[in-house]
Amino acid sequence: QVQLVESGGGLVQAGGSLRLSCAVSGHTFGYYVMGWFRQAPGKEREFVAAIRWSGGSTYYADSVKGRFTVSKDNAKNTVYLQMNNLRPEDTAVYYCAAVRRIYSSSIHYYQKGSYDYWGQGTQVTVSS
Repeated sequence: QVQLVESGGGLVQAGGSLRLSCAVSGHTFGYYVMGWFRQAPGKEREFVAAIRWSGGSTYYADSVKGRFTVSKDNAKNTVYLQMNNLRPEDTAVYYCAAVRRIYSSSIHYYQKGSYDYWGQGTQVTVSS
């Protein structure tokens, strides 16, 4: 069984930065993909970014390209989401998620239905 625990959320002013962490335990991840999603009140959960444990390929939503960076530390079994130049519309609960299979097309990693494990989420609030 896989456990994902997010941390690093908080309140920040527009233009500021935060770094989220996702600590992974319970399994080795040589062939998984790790994703970040977010959900604002009254909205659907949406894809933010993803990274392959092996090889490190990354994927981003258009809304965060150039501002957010996803990375990993294999030795610490931790995935990070560095968020810069935050905007009020980035306010949401941010979730870490894991996929336990490799798809032939990366389009699957943009879809929340492809993910098998989820963390409990961490709140990010950006004030204007």
